Amino acid sequence: MQHPVYLIVAVDKNMGIGKDGRLPWHFSVEMKYFKELTSKTKDMSNLNMVIMGRNTWESLPEKYRPLPGRKNIVLTANHHYEVVGGAEICASLEEALSTADEDIEQIFIIGGAKVFESALSNPHVKGIYLTKINENYDCDTFFPDMPKYFGPKILIHSEEENSIKLEYYLYKRD
Repeated sequence: MQHPVYLIVAVDKNMGIGKDGRLPWHFSVEMKYFKELTSKTKDMSNLNMVIMGRNTWESLPEKYRPLPGRKNIVLTANHHYEVVGGAEICASLEEALSTADEDIEQIFIIGGAKVFESALSNPHVKGIYLTKINENYDCDTFFPDMPKYFGPKILIHSEEENSIKLEYYLYKRD
């Protein structure tokens, strides 16, 4: 059984996604959307899986590690890297995808930039959930150029927080 695989990312006007290993913004509405999308399953006995790089894992506040209600996979080439709380370590995206058993409904790749870059060319990726934050931030990490086979974009919804507009899109793979 092939599990649906999606990237999920929030970007600013310049496709920035991070600064110094952290998110340069905090929007409670966007965090709620992320949690709901990556947690919600049709079958209550199933889980979704989130795959992230080591830096993304380390950027999560300790109290949220691992992200609750989801199978957490951390990608690292360091075979001695240890995680606590039930997350699993994998050396590659392909290895991580192969750990999805029949209890996994959907797989979400949540960052960072290197993981996104390698995932964009992966044929298993069905789409990208992209939140566009209508503001510029001081970012040092950016979402890679999106291949043309992702599109057209579908506006899921939009909302505002602190007078800043957030637009939630899905880019489906052609």
